[in-house]
Amino acid sequence: MTELLDVQDLNIHFSGARGINHAVRGVSFQLARGEKLGIVGESGSGKSQTARALLKITARGGSVSARRLDFAGTDLLAASERQMQAIRGRRISMILQDPKFSLNPLMRVGEQIAETWRLHHPQARGEARQRSLAMLEAVHIRDPERVYRLYPHEVSGGMGQRIMIAMMLITEPELIIADEPTSALDVTVRRQILSILDELLQRQGSSLLLISHDLDLVAGFCDRILVMYAGRVVEQLPASQLHQARHPYTRALLASRPSLEHPQDLLPVPQRTPQWLLPLEEQP
Repeated sequence: MTELLDVQDLNIHFSGARGINHAVRGVSFQLARGEKLGIVGESGSGKSQTARALLKITARGGSVSARRLDFAGTDLLAASERQMQAIRGRRISMILQDPKFSLNPLMRVGEQIAETWRLHHPQARGEARQRSLAMLEAVHIRDPERVYRLYPHEVSGGMGQRIMIAMMLITEPELIIADEPTSALDVTVRRQILSILDELLQRQGSSLLLISHDLDLVAGFCDRILVMYAGRVVEQLPASQLHQARHPYTRALLASRPSLEHPQDLLPVPQRTPQWLLPLEEQP
């Protein structure tokens, strides 16, 4: 497969009252066209910061450096804000965790989808409504005409996430970043959303960077997995081999999951050790 994204030695620092926090430390990975890459790890491990660096939306006070940050031949580190405006939402889109905080409560949802199309296709503004209705239908929403006119507070969580997917994929981006896109949904709706997302990814040929705490979800949905701990990538492996992971941190994450086959009164609490900071190839 052709390479779409190449990240080499990504570092992110934040300056604060207590000094400098090295939030992301030497992260490197590649993503091929059409590939689904999962990033897992606990809160604070640097997953979301890594993704935000690709869009150059790191929070104020953050400093991003890398040996290489290449997206389809574009050096993202050297890209101007004007160049990034042409990339964000058009070539790289980001689906966030909760549509309640992502959708404008004062705009009808259909108009928000149409606005995304008009922003990146000003010469085809007249197509915006029809394309928005087509995207609502593509994410399996019944009666798109009715839903187009609704406000965010009038839709359920699952429908809101479908609307977000429609909004982010209407421009047919090359890369989709999904940051915990299903964590606020129940299991049944989560499966429906992932099925819809997978269907659209295959139809458009887009690549996916999926950030999640859910190891089983990522193992069943992605092609490859990056495991992050304390700002570092400690293990990379095919998704099908996650349950054969060798890094002690990955094994600790797997052991801390509840299991229907082997019920326990108390799940083990992982005991952190300095060994977890070492990548797999440096493990004793």
